[in-house]
Amino acid sequence: MAKAPLIFTYYIAAPVEKVWDGFVSKEANQKIFMGADFELDLKPGGAMIWSGPSKDGKPMRYVTGEVLRAEPPKLFEYKFGMGDGAVMSRVKVELTPETEAVKVVVTNDDWAEDDPAYPQNADGWPRILSRLKTLLETGKTFRPH
Repeated sequence: MAKAPLIFTYYIAAPVEKVWDGFVSKEANQKIFMGADFELDLKPGGAMIWSGPSKDGKPMRYVTGEVLRAEPPKLFEYKFGMGDGAVMSRVKVELTPETEAVKVVVTNDDWAEDDPAYPQNADGWPRILSRLKTLLETGKTFRPH
């Protein structure tokens, strides 16, 4: 049986360009992901890599992704997986400007039956999006649990 898509909707009180930057900039990703290095080649087929030290201090790849579509500042679609990305799911980020905020809809779907990251992502997306919202609205964020 297919895993249900994970869909999250948030409203962020910031200009749409700033919200877009929150998803694709190295600086915002480092703040949201506690200092992880972020590399992004923002074109279809481009690589996305979050990396940093492992528990023993050696370099480690946390997440591997590939850009599927990028239409700044309204649509960003990619696939990603933990570690080397052997098992990936798809993410679509849709940004819609409203009067004083941007509606952010994140859909994480196309799950492999054996993807162990599903429960982690179901729990993690609200935390990540809350950290991003806080960062963009206040200039600082909070540590994860």
